[in-house]
Amino acid sequence: MAESGEWEKPVERRGRFTVVLALATLISAFGSSFQYGYNVAVVNSPAPFMQQFYNNTYLERYNVLIDENLLTLLWSLSVSMFPLGGFFGSLMVAPLVNKLGRKGTLLFNNIFSIVPAVMMGVSEIAKSYEIIIVARFIVGICAGLSSNVVPMYLGEMAPKNLRGALGVVPQLFITIGILCAQILGIRNILGNNTDWPIMLGLTGIPAVVELLLLPFFPESPRYMLIQKGDEKPAKKALQRLRGWDNVETELSEMRLEEQSEKAEGHLSVLSLLAQRSLRWQLISVIIMNMGQQLSGVNAIYYYADSIYGSAGVKESDIQYVTVGTGAVNVFMTITAVFIVEALGRRLLLLCGFGICCGACVLLTIALNFQETVTWMPYISIACIIIYVVGHAIGPSSIPYVVTTEMFMQSARPAAFMVAGSVHWLSNFTVGLVFPFMERGLGSYSFIIFAVICLLTLIYILLVVPETKGKTFLEVCQIFAKRNKVEIKLGDGDKPLKGSKESLEDEVKITAF
Repeated sequence: MAESGEWEKPVERRGRFTVVLALATLISAFGSSFQYGYNVAVVNSPAPFMQQFYNNTYLERYNVLIDENLLTLLWSLSVSMFPLGGFFGSLMVAPLVNKLGRKGTLLFNNIFSIVPAVMMGVSEIAKSYEIIIVARFIVGICAGLSSNVVPMYLGEMAPKNLRGALGVVPQLFITIGILCAQILGIRNILGNNTDWPIMLGLTGIPAVVELLLLPFFPESPRYMLIQKGDEKPAKKALQRLRGWDNVETELSEMRLEEQSEKAEGHLSVLSLLAQRSLRWQLISVIIMNMGQQLSGVNAIYYYADSIYGSAGVKESDIQYVTVGTGAVNVFMTITAVFIVEALGRRLLLLCGFGICCGACVLLTIALNFQETVTWMPYISIACIIIYVVGHAIGPSSIPYVVTTEMFMQSARPAAFMVAGSVHWLSNFTVGLVFPFMERGLGSYSFIIFAVICLLTLIYILLVVPETKGKTFLEVCQIFAKRNKVEIKLGDGDKPLKGSKESLEDEVKITAF
């Protein structure tokens, strides 16, 4: 009993938000996640001027005006190359994070930001729209990597009582990136005929900041100990991150996790798909990422401008209302950072998808009566804002947190690779299919999104457990029954003290 009491004291020690942890979080999120958000929205405002540039360039080359269908194709490529690049970036996650580490991958990833930033910045001088299309693909690779590696990096560095809050920070910086692009896209700033190349090229600045500052911060201690076997550097990094010297409790938990995974090594995507003990975790991550992108968030933004116009907002003022919507998105994501540890991941997901489902149904009704009922456009605006609020607190931010928490070290890179691929493929699919849906179904398109939100909500309600405040091994135990496997973690299911060698044979995973 005395020994048990001695063990429990350090276990209860809560992690702090130290200066090193805070700065590592801010630098990695600003240098990587911010760019994802910025490049999502950067082409929206200057679109007419960029298309005019395409037209003028074509005219100079061939002495004939560009065909409207060709212009539409070139512009569609300029927009859709970004999520396509994101998909290919996601496929690079596992090999890069296993080879270079989490921090090393983020530093390497800056190549895929700085090079396209220069390309887009000089595209007008070079009189080449092909450069923009290629650059959008390359910066998409950057976004595909960062959207997966930053949550992984922060999730592995954070103490378990702060893991949810830090896990939402990448999504917060994505929304800040979107908002910055919307602000810079105002006609009087950079969203005009002369300054749009500067606006596109600014994406390289966060990458330079990260490249200069992130090397001074620690690599993921879990990566160093479990995957590289370097205990001394891992301990030193953990001491810097926690702000105290006695980190033996966390190191013991990592050793236990390392012991449990010794037989498996690094899991590839194929072996992950075949792993019985991870089946429902993988299905859950796929469902959540599909739900996140297929819930209609891009369609809502697509409709927003026309809805604002029909509500009587002047065309010149719509850009300011759009910025206001972006500000709401940022504010609600900040709120999610502070409430995720109090309310838990599961509740925020359920509330978020529920709000989005209701907003889509109401928006469908409002859009159908918009022409006949004078006050209905204001209901449409309210639906957009409510939808943005719902998506920000749950579907936008929480899937990244849960993906980190559902998998142990050996499976996490492959899991993020699957999650990222699903995320970007779904994003690309919505961008490709929605214009045809909108043409064929009109406002009834949102009923489809409402159904997707409802189905995702039901799945989360039935399958996804709460992961707040649990170690990665404890989350693995929760899923064991559903996966029909038994996980034994030594005597009494407690993390064990002692050296790495004393932990051998303490973890067994057996299928029923």
